[in-house]
Formats: sequence, structure tokens, C-alpha cells
Amino acid sequence: MVNQKYLDKAEVLIEALPYIQRFNRKIVVVKYGGSAMVDNELKKNVIEDVVLLKLVGFKPIIVHGGGKEISRWVGKVGMEPHFVNGLRVTDIETMEVAEMVLGKVNKELVALVQSLGVKAVGISGKDGGLLKVTKRSSDGEDIGFVGDIQEVTPKILEDLLEKDFLPIVCPIGMDKDFQTYNINADDAACAIASAMNAEKLAFLTDIEGVYKDPDDPESLISELHVHEAQELITQGHVGGGMIPKLHNCISAICEGVNRVHILDGRIPHSLLLEIFTNKGIGTAILREDEERYYHEDE
Repeated sequence: MVNQKYLDKAEVLIEALPYIQRFNRKIVVVKYGGSAMVDNELKKNVIEDVVLLKLVGFKPIIVHGGGKEISRWVGKVGMEPHFVNGLRVTDIETMEVAEMVLGKVNKELVALVQSLGVKAVGISGKDGGLLKVTKRSSDGEDIGFVGDIQEVTPKILEDLLEKDFLPIVCPIGMDKDFQTYNINADDAACAIASAMNAEKLAFLTDIEGVYKDPDDPESLISELHVHEAQELITQGHVGGGMIPKLHNCISAICEGVNRVHILDGRIPHSLLLEIFTNKGIGTAILREDEERYYHEDE
């Protein structure tokens, strides 16, 4: 008699098959941040997930942050991090540290991907003029070298995908005078997903997803259409850091991305569980004309 655990593994593979078929050769942008970037075991799990997506025929692009690591290094060199309205104030010295740290993180991810047998190339938004920005302010206050994305020139990503590389992007860009700016990684992922006409954009975060009631862990929403996401904001059901994240999700869908996923990167292999299983574990936000597909009760 075949061991049940092997039968269960076969069932999982069969359940994944229609998703592999549906999204073969489709672009998936993964915004990688939060605790999954600083815990080595979680980092390994995330990279294994993305490599698997690549090997079964998806076209993944990783866009990573590094805020916690930047803060750590700013402290290491004796500088005090400053924030205005939740945004890091990035003076010229902090910008230098941020670019060095993000470059270090970027190449560590490249090495991890390549250790699993997939070719990766790490770039920043400066390469190939990928991310062009203007200076951002916060309620009129100067927050230094923090950029708002004005234009995405995706040719370098298209060329890398065509040559079968997995691109890994750190959120640094330049303005029209070639000055370097730090960019919010969520914003960068959203803009890149839109410019690449990505099928999916997945945010790996430190939250389980979107709740109808933030105080009720049983109220996790598996799927919602974009107008429902907007209603959650206007009706005050979400707050704090979820508001800009939902705005990014809505913006990406309005710009042509079909589905945006908000996932808890602290859960091992959350990316695979969300994309390849019927139930999923996070929240998927859909275009208005997209059917509820993944999370129907069996």
C-alpha cells in the first residue's frame, strides 16, 4: 500500500497543475520585504519559491526593499535615522549608505538564486534608465533624496527576461539631472508591474492579508475586487500601513495588472501556497472583470 503522505504530495501537484498551465510564460512581480528579508530561513524559503516559479514556466521579477538593514547600517556608522510622517529622511550621507546597503542585499539575493541553479541579474532603477523620479516631499516637508517615480523604461527587464535571466531590482532611481534617489519599494514594485503588464504582483509583508475587522483574525478576506478594496479604505475598515499598500494595489490593477496578492512572508512558502492552491492563504485583489478563481470552496 502506498504511504498516504506520498498520495498527499501527488494531490498537491495535481492541484497546482491548472495554475501552472494558466500562468505559463506570464510575468509575476514579487515585492520582497519585511521579516522574510532578515530571517535567513525565511529568505531561503522565499527564494526557493521564486526559483520554482521560474522553473515551471513563469517569468518572475523580484523587487526588494531593505529598510531594516538600512536602519541597522545607519546606526552602525553612528548616524541617527530620522522619519517624517513615517518616511525616512534621506540626506546625502544616508543616501550613500542606503545605496551601498541595497546593493549588498541585491547581490546576496542574486547569489541565493544562482545557488539554486537559476541565472539571476541584480540591477537598480538607475540601470538602463529603468526608474526615473522626481523629488518627493511629505506634506510640504523636505525629506531629502526620496523619489516619486515618474517614468519606467522597462527595456532592460524585457531584455533580461528574453535571455532567460531572473531580474532582481533594488529601488534606487535617478532624476533628470542624474541625481540618485531612494524609492519606496512598494511603489517601485507597483510601477514595474504596471510597465511590464504583469499578470500578478505579490507583496510579501509582515501581515496575513486584509481583514474586514482588524481585531478579528477570522475575518481575513481571501479575494476582493478593486472597488471593494476602495470601499474598505473609504469606510475606515483599514488603517495605518495598510492604506498606502491598498492604494498601491488599486493603482497597479488600474494600470493593467490582473491580480495583486498581499501575503505574510513570515509563513514558509506563502507565495507557492497562494498561487498554486485553491484556497490560498493571503488576500488577492482582482480587476472588476476577473472571476473569483482561486479561493472558491471545494
